[in-house]
Amino acid sequence: METLNNLEQNILTLLSRYSSLQQDYARLQEENEQQRLEVMRSHAELVELQNQYKTLRIAKGLSEDPEQQEIARRHINNMINQIDRVLEILKK
Repeated sequence: METLNNLEQNILTLLSRYSSLQQDYARLQEENEQQRLEVMRSHAELVELQNQYKTLRIAKGLSEDPEQQEIARRHINNMINQIDRVLEILKK
């Protein structure tokens, strides 16, 4: 009889732990989703900042320093070539 009582107690303990673990799992899933969204927002912000930085570099290159002007000219030419390639692909 004592063995049966021990078994029942163990089952109740396991069920309690299982319930607790399910709650922890749900909470961790929620935290994971929030972190994933934060990473996506941070990535979008990083891309935007990189684009702004490139724009500032081009603007600086168009200003005074001949070396910076040459770098900006090459960068603009590269962008134009990429656009031309995309247009060619789209025509097909």
